Amino acid sequence: MPKVLSFIGNGNMALAIAQGLKDSYKIEVIGRNPKNLDAFEDKLGVDIQKHSLKDFDITGKTIIFGVKPQNLQEVSAQLQGKAEALFSILAGTTLKSLSDSIKADAYVRAMPNMAASVQKSMTTLTGSDSLKDEALEIFSAIGKAHWLGSEKEIDIATALAGSGPAYLALIAEALADGAVNQGLKRPDAMAIMRGLFDGFGTLIQEQHPALLKDTIMSPGGTTAAGYSALEEGNVRNACIQAITKANERAKLLS
Repeated sequence: MPKVLSFIGNGNMALAIAQGLKDSYKIEVIGRNPKNLDAFEDKLGVDIQKHSLKDFDITGKTIIFGVKPQNLQEVSAQLQGKAEALFSILAGTTLKSLSDSIKADAYVRAMPNMAASVQKSMTTLTGSDSLKDEALEIFSAIGKAHWLGSEKEIDIATALAGSGPAYLALIAEALADGAVNQGLKRPDAMAIMRGLFDGFGTLIQEQHPALLKDTIMSPGGTTAAGYSALEEGNVRNACIQAITKANERAKLLS
């Protein structure tokens, strides 16, 4: 019989995770608004068990906890019992904050990114070693999952994987704008940019970025000219600083 996963919170990320898991697990969702629970079920496309949050008993359950971080205390106060496992997707919420608020045998922090909606998330994980294998199995259903040894590392990883799609979106938009600036029609520039990122996503799985760059860039060629412009614009340092600033913010939120 499939294992039951209990989702507390029914937002977009919870729905994306449930989409990846619905064929392997039985899903139940706990929330405050029955209409939102019905909408979650409709979007998921399978029958789920729906429960009211008020006085919900989590005893022995495996929880995917996905409420807004600022609602942790309000929601946890309504839960009864002690869970078997709690997987939290709350940004900036420490394991200690979770354990102080919700009773469970073991805890994991998980940081998926928005690509979970297409089962292509890069999810980073840390927490109780006893849950490592289960965490990797669950979150591999929505893309790639990687276990880290500490909360310090997951804050850094959040800056890279969690915020990274926004940084890449900026680069993608800018490259398309550059092509339009040179005379390419906008629909053509967007189609080519999307194809570029699709192919690059496969290449970068197999090659180190520096080696990939060197393979493409011939002496005195077009790539070398464009690459020089990126270095003059301090793009490399700007990317490094983006991770630094995002990590500082993640630590502040924690």
